[in-house]
Amino acid sequence: MEKSALVYIGLIVITTGLALLVQNEEYISFQRFGSIGTGYRPMDRRQARNIVVMWGIYLLLAGVSACRIAVGNDYWVYRENFKLIAQERHVSSEIGFNLVVKGLVRIFGYDNYLPVFGFFSLVTVLFFVLALRDQGSHFAFSLFLLLTEGFYFNSLNTVRYYLALSMALFSMIYVLRREYGKFLLVILAGALFHKSILLVIPVYLAADFLARLKWKRAYGIAAAVLGGVFVSSLFWGKGLYRWIIFRIYPFYENSHFDQSRISYKNLAIVLGTLALCFVTWLVRRRSGAPGQEISKDRVCALKFYGILNVFGLIAFCCGGFVPEVTRIGYYMTVSQVFLIPGLLSVIDQKQLKKVCYVGCLTVFALHFVLLLKQMYQVDVRLLPYRNWIFQ
Repeated sequence: MEKSALVYIGLIVITTGLALLVQNEEYISFQRFGSIGTGYRPMDRRQARNIVVMWGIYLLLAGVSACRIAVGNDYWVYRENFKLIAQERHVSSEIGFNLVVKGLVRIFGYDNYLPVFGFFSLVTVLFFVLALRDQGSHFAFSLFLLLTEGFYFNSLNTVRYYLALSMALFSMIYVLRREYGKFLLVILAGALFHKSILLVIPVYLAADFLARLKWKRAYGIAAAVLGGVFVSSLFWGKGLYRWIIFRIYPFYENSHFDQSRISYKNLAIVLGTLALCFVTWLVRRRSGAPGQEISKDRVCALKFYGILNVFGLIAFCCGGFVPEVTRIGYYMTVSQVFLIPGLLSVIDQKQLKKVCYVGCLTVFALHFVLLLKQMYQVDVRLLPYRNWIFQ
């Protein structure tokens, strides 16, 4: 393995180590009136330390991303697009992206692409860290998952999409607080950079509705019927779905993106996550008092994240005909960074909790090792890592 891979390994070790200093459990709330409760609360020493550490983590993550050069298989493609946008020629990217690029080119000069990449890196990482701040009650574990699952490192590639993904992850807090106006504003802003984010509006709202629903047998039967109809439509309605997709993204049709494929790695991760959901539910049910030690808001949040992973499973299993279906699934399964730590924290049996913690840490550490090997592939090219400071 090349030496530059140590940059990524060191980044995980250092930022996760710093994240262990963050103790924000009592400041996290999914209630409507803000992240620290319903009333004013003066900043204490712990909260001040949390802010300092989070800023340190942000600067490290943003620095590695913003200072990269020639990292990513589409790096030079984006550079050419920046030039085309500056020349006011047609490109397929969204209007918000084009306007931001045009403004940055006017400030920094034609074909001065490093500040443009740097700007999008700073914004993408900011939304990731804000999402962890607002929803990551187990901050260090959530950050570890964000890194080892590849969401952060893949953001060094596919710039527009991962900006939209970070905004989608950030927007979940507004759904959980029922601040749907703010949620829509964030998603519509994200759509100015990648239209695919619009999909999360019905998906997240449906997951929120199901998470808050007081289940009865009739509701369960209705949900099963509607779910069955939708899943079956993914088989008999492929032509219609593809027609809709290609009206939105016409350049995907018959391109190298338009390939039927199933990501067995992503499928295995989401199946493992749902298995952990079942184990947690079973253990708490057998303990005799499920849900009493955790608030209703926390239960609702875990249900919301869990339902999103069910939706992600459907996408990965039945959506192979969709170009780049992995990107669609990530809008739902990125919630694992909050779901997995949340599930482990509510397991009552200490021995089982320890086994699950060790198992999850081991699995995702091994996943990152495999990810490192894939980074050398031509269609990824996240390694070797280079930056403009030293090169």
